[in-house]
Amino acid sequence: MIRFTKMQGTGNDFIIIDCRKSKVPSPKKLAVSMCDRHYGVGADGILLLLNSRRADFRMRIFNPDGSEAEMCGNGIRCFAKYLYDNRITGKKQLDIETAAGIKTLNLIVRKGKVSSVMINMGEPILRRDRIPMIGDQGMVLGETLQLDDGTKFVITSLSMGNPHVVIFVEDTEKFPIEKYGPQVENHPLFPNRANVEFVKVLNRREVIQRTWERGTGETLACGTGASAVTVACIMNRLTERAILIHLRGGDLKTEWRDDDNCIYLTGPSVRVFSGEWSG
Repeated sequence: MIRFTKMQGTGNDFIIIDCRKSKVPSPKKLAVSMCDRHYGVGADGILLLLNSRRADFRMRIFNPDGSEAEMCGNGIRCFAKYLYDNRITGKKQLDIETAAGIKTLNLIVRKGKVSSVMINMGEPILRRDRIPMIGDQGMVLGETLQLDDGTKFVITSLSMGNPHVVIFVEDTEKFPIEKYGPQVENHPLFPNRANVEFVKVLNRREVIQRTWERGTGETLACGTGASAVTVACIMNRLTERAILIHLRGGDLKTEWRDDDNCIYLTGPSVRVFSGEWSG
């Protein structure tokens, strides 16, 4: 029997399992079973809570297809709320170890519960070989990506601990993300596959984002994706350094600061329910 809590951040939902005292057998298989929206709990991924020798806690992330992700901005916000609201910690600033490094989170607490979380997402990784993306060295800014059917997209690519491709479109609502998302995700130029963001710029301070997540499909929100979108917008001189991002699951605030070159992401997290898994 595995005890779990389901949480969501701007509609991006996760199953959190405390593994500090007992290990979960085969987390990859467990993610596939539990994340199934018809036969399981239903989620965009599972988050495992572990002890850490380098930070306050450690988080591992597994996608619905069983693959392990490096980092998740919405997931780590839910993770922080889970820790505080369940009195596992009383700290309002936390360092969480992830596969993408240690992330610092500041918790906004109201009436004894976490209402929102601001995360230092770290510096964007702009070098092509570190995204990783095959090809000549340098940044991927305004490059043409051609698909097998001849369709071409102008892309900006970077990593926020996990690989992202940002594509600007005229109409996010009508854009066939289910057609082009998987083609870009699995393009041979990306050896570790890629998360794909389709973005419409509304003005200098607001954009609309839809995300096709690697190993998941379209999700209602993506925190690392929102961070990547912020960087892409600024690099393409389309927005200011602090913007509001409208996602299908809600809004996120982001800022690419000059002083430390880091992206800061702020958004809500919500507990949905708790239960026991016997599958």
